[in-house]
Amino acid sequence: MVKRFNASYLHWDELRYKDTAGVDPEVLWALMKMSRRNSAKKIRFKDWVFQYNITDDALRILHILDSGAGGSLEIPEPGVRAARKMDRYIVSSLMEEAIASSQIEGAVTTTKVAKEMLKAQRNPRNVSEQMIVNSYVVMKRLKENKSENLNIELIRDLHGKITYKTLKSPVYEGAFRDDDQTVVGDPLEIEKVYHVPPDHWKIESYLQELCDFANNEDQDFIHPLIKGIAIHFLIGYIHPFVDGNGRLARALFYWYALRNDYWLFEYMAISKMIKESRGRYSMAYLFTESDDNDLTYFMDYNLRCMEGALKNVKEYIQRKQQEQRDAFKLAASLPDLSSRQAEILKYIIKSGRPVSIKEISTMFDVVYETARTDLLDLAEKGHLDVSRDRKKMLFTEHFDRNRLNPA
Repeated sequence: MVKRFNASYLHWDELRYKDTAGVDPEVLWALMKMSRRNSAKKIRFKDWVFQYNITDDALRILHILDSGAGGSLEIPEPGVRAARKMDRYIVSSLMEEAIASSQIEGAVTTTKVAKEMLKAQRNPRNVSEQMIVNSYVVMKRLKENKSENLNIELIRDLHGKITYKTLKSPVYEGAFRDDDQTVVGDPLEIEKVYHVPPDHWKIESYLQELCDFANNEDQDFIHPLIKGIAIHFLIGYIHPFVDGNGRLARALFYWYALRNDYWLFEYMAISKMIKESRGRYSMAYLFTESDDNDLTYFMDYNLRCMEGALKNVKEYIQRKQQEQRDAFKLAASLPDLSSRQAEILKYIIKSGRPVSIKEISTMFDVVYETARTDLLDLAEKGHLDVSRDRKKMLFTEHFDRNRLNPA
């Protein structure tokens, strides 16, 4: 029974409601804890000792992620599976990640509206939209600078960008909390405190330890994804800023995965999976802290989210590749189009609305002038209509939809 309940890594708050076949739950819990301690690996961090166990389910997911997110991806057209051939696919996933990470922290807007804002590069109209734009900017920055070491100035800079124009006062952007009034609690019950972060005067030394932990590859081996999850947890635990710690923690996990060559994480919207189970996300934090800093709860939860995100991205890539094949067919039937122009044409037809040059530049990961040239060429050849909204050019379909037979 000890082995069975430890396989699913139950917390005491879960175990006490289980049928234990007449065995005293407290006795069973003591045996479970003893077994866990005997097999646990430890991470010593300043004043704390964290432990974790790698369950069979965690091993299974780590294997899937190692083979599916760090190696090759089995998809219908091997010729386009390399990461550099899928640059266009990353844009939507980065948007999904930025939107979901902000929604977890209270951004109030629909994913559709938020995506349209990012695609069109429209200025944010409220704090919620600003949070999303900030997260998107940071995600792109981390992707482009994945090889740099973590340091305190980078952490402050990332926090400043994540919280830009979203806090009560701009003085908090990139600035460590300067008192011990900040706690993690229940927003609906003021008296209910879940976590009291360490004293504010310890923050800088704790973050230096975190940077050393992230950058030092010579210490005892910890699986990179487990280490990344630990970094995610520790930012929340140290809670160095008044607000924005959650978004920063998830962004740093993303950075650490990319730094360790898990290239497919560029296309995985993990925060979308967390958003769909945010209650369990909070409980994973609480279970870890309330059970002798046992990171296994937080680790297992995040690994399950990663597995779901990997499944979603494989399905997403397959859909996009089908669209690409359709575009190749279109390009073959219209020899005056390049393959990218064919994809742009299909994108505009599928959107069913006017599309700007900026949106095409964003979605196809090309510079503004390249997008402008492609769109004007499509218009000149009679495939698109051009209209103006003040000084901005907008492009809409001017082609028989039946001839395209879009997917």
